[in-house]
Amino acid sequence: MSTASAPLEIGRIALTVNDLSAIRSFYERALGLRTLSEDGESALLGAGGRALLELRQDRSARRSSRREAGLFHTAFLLPSRDALGRWLRHAVATGLPLEGASDHLVSEAIYLSDPEGNGIEVYRDRPRAEWPRAGGAIRMATDPMDAQGVAAAADGPWDGAPDGTVVGHVHLRVGDLAQAEGFYHGRLGFDIVTHYPGASFLGSGGYHHHLGANVWNSRGAGPRSFPATGLAEIEILAEPDAREALLRPTAGVERLTDPWGTQVTVSPKGR
Repeated sequence: MSTASAPLEIGRIALTVNDLSAIRSFYERALGLRTLSEDGESALLGAGGRALLELRQDRSARRSSRREAGLFHTAFLLPSRDALGRWLRHAVATGLPLEGASDHLVSEAIYLSDPEGNGIEVYRDRPRAEWPRAGGAIRMATDPMDAQGVAAAADGPWDGAPDGTVVGHVHLRVGDLAQAEGFYHGRLGFDIVTHYPGASFLGSGGYHHHLGANVWNSRGAGPRSFPATGLAEIEILAEPDAREALLRPTAGVERLTDPWGTQVTVSPKGR
């Protein structure tokens, strides 16, 4: 997996939801994630035994607006075009409300949202050697995806999220790109890979991006008001040297907070 060799990568994402049962069922049915643990107030879902998504129930939390800072989408990276084709056929056959599909040159991606409005991307990476570059930088675009080609790559039925599925990246709505880069690049050490109009993409270890940040609908947004549904926490998995460097200024405190109130936890890789 292209993202796994990076010093920093995404572990799991935590969402605050109003209806735990309904949202858990959606991720099981729609994405094929499996419940790893559940206690009535929270649930941990994943693939191949790896935790990818934590759902935390708060029935009184207000429903977040897409104009405030928070989650743009969680991007679930499948291990092959075959797997993406199997999932696309499943999505069409079960009537999932897909919202778009794009060829980003480095990847092929399909978009949808869960019942509480949390954005989702399901994608596969092209081999790293095929990623186009310009002036030494990775080049990405938003072109139409060859949906027929992706579906034709399927070599069997969808049988749930396969082993090797990971959260490849998280895309955030932020109030200011310079502030976002100051935290995720300046504080956490992700490299700035490229910019789109109104968006910044950051990655580690040469990956095209582990984090995206945009102000397309949230420019000027201030800190989030809690309790609210949506993104509650991002877990960053760090190799030992990278983790030590990140935690040194905080005297070993593993949990940080971005400028808009989202918690970021720095965990060791391979724990």
